[in-house]
Amino acid sequence: MIPKILSRSSHIDETMLTQFAQTLSLSPLQARIVANRVGLSNYLSNKELNKEQSSYQQLSEIVHTSLKNIAPPNLLKDSDRAVKRIAQAINNDEIIGLLTDYDVDGITSHAILMHSLRDFFGVADNKIQHLIGHRIDDGYGISQGLVNRILDQKVLPDLIITADCGSSDELQIKQLKAQNIDVIVTDHHAIPQEGVPQSALATINPTRDDCAYPDNTIAGCMVSWLLMSQLRTELIASEIISADTPKLSGLLDFVALGTVADAVSLSSPVNRAVVNVGLKVMNQLQRPSWQAIKKMLDRDFQIFTAEDLGFQLGPRINARSRMSDPYMALHYLSAATLQESMHYLLELDKDNQTRKETEKDMLEIAYELAKKQLTTQKWSLVIYHKKFHAGVQGIVASRLMEKFGRPVIILSPTNDSAKLTGSARTIPGVHIRDAIEQVANECPDIILGFGGHKGAAGLKLSSQAVDEFKLLFDKSVERQLTAGDDLRPIIYTDGELAESELSFQTIAELKHLEPYGREFEVPVFEGDFKVQSIRVIGSEGNHLMIQLATDAHSFRAVWFRALEKKNDPFPFADGQFIHAVYQLKENYYRGNFSIQLHIIYASLKK
Repeated sequence: MIPKILSRSSHIDETMLTQFAQTLSLSPLQARIVANRVGLSNYLSNKELNKEQSSYQQLSEIVHTSLKNIAPPNLLKDSDRAVKRIAQAINNDEIIGLLTDYDVDGITSHAILMHSLRDFFGVADNKIQHLIGHRIDDGYGISQGLVNRILDQKVLPDLIITADCGSSDELQIKQLKAQNIDVIVTDHHAIPQEGVPQSALATINPTRDDCAYPDNTIAGCMVSWLLMSQLRTELIASEIISADTPKLSGLLDFVALGTVADAVSLSSPVNRAVVNVGLKVMNQLQRPSWQAIKKMLDRDFQIFTAEDLGFQLGPRINARSRMSDPYMALHYLSAATLQESMHYLLELDKDNQTRKETEKDMLEIAYELAKKQLTTQKWSLVIYHKKFHAGVQGIVASRLMEKFGRPVIILSPTNDSAKLTGSARTIPGVHIRDAIEQVANECPDIILGFGGHKGAAGLKLSSQAVDEFKLLFDKSVERQLTAGDDLRPIIYTDGELAESELSFQTIAELKHLEPYGREFEVPVFEGDFKVQSIRVIGSEGNHLMIQLATDAHSFRAVWFRALEKKNDPFPFADGQFIHAVYQLKENYYRGNFSIQLHIIYASLKK
């Protein structure tokens, strides 16, 4: 499907942009990039947003990140109650269970809780239980299967702290409470309609309506870090630990990884600050885990970036929970030696290769099913196949969403033949959780459970209701769209670069604005080039290496997944002129740096 290419820069007031650049000491290009992401004119005119600070102060916090911008953790509702209960557990040598989700956000949250308790607050290893569900066998959150395993243990925990899950699990928390197990929920997912779980001792979640914490976009790992930071203050005040116990900034490397991998908003000053500081901690290479991944990637003197967290580390850690159990990922992050860490990393890497193969097979099936479905379904795609694997359905949903420009739900079988599991991804303008919730309200017997947020969601569906759900979901999506919407992939660019701007200086200016991610996307440009040569690269046979020329220079370009399948014809030939949408990158190979274009889309110049 041919995408629509739109420039973000077309409606920016140049006078306002110049003032913005001068006030925040930005180059014209940097000012354009930031303005394109924050909606500069709307930002400066939003009186509600600017009640306590000037607009430029708030914009400065986005551009010039600092941990000083982080609000105190005691603004989190229920945090005072939580830290007093955890302090009591530590003081009384109680058994503390750490129950976290199995994705990167959950595993990094687990590492933060464990290292805080063990390394900073003196809790013995035998007083900590590690409770992580299995994606396939248990599903998300405080699942019934996980609760059963907890209660079957010879020694039950006295207290359970969750992270990145629990807000929707009142039924299971009630069962734990009945066995005299206190549960503290820490989470960042949307609170269900019925409210916070009443059986929990505390529910710490910045998305609560009654929570005063000023940023509700933070990841689960950040909620965990904030709680542990407040716990440190409580333990010092109670004289349980020494007043000179170090602060927890040394754990921000885990927060950075979880924040980027969970794709929370990076227009948030808080999220941007913890990612940048966390990367500095990571690049000190104090942990064997970071030493191991650097060795595997053969990075020499190169430093880790947010892009590495999202595309190198994140997928390897996630792959274990997608294909098997997640404990290997926790062992990798917390390994005591380089040898031990490399052992676990190699296992994670094998899982990641298996995940790629599974994803490739699923995509081929899903593409064909999607093409057929679009002949009868206009606004969305709901794809099911008996061969689908639940561990990669979210990735496949994202790929289809990018390909067809529609909200997508991928459904996979479960161990229970009466239930399917699904992952949903969406386009701008469609709140995916709300769309699913509307179907659930209309037909409660169809959807057996769901959760998520604006951009992504998960659900359980009756296996007998797929066709009915497709129709209802399509209507629900349509209600959120504007009449006449032309649904197809949209690529937003930051306009064109002058030939002189295709330089290392421009790359340095763009690096200064990192981190990039959701709602603060990597800069994308467009321009015209002449094709000098083109060839296939990669074992899959669908990536292209293209030599592109401007009037005075020649650049190497890479176009990943340019071909749908191996041996497809090239989209253009030597000597032709193309219009390309691309990212400007710095490539490092055998000790040398060069400028490289990463093509997102290209077509013959009209």
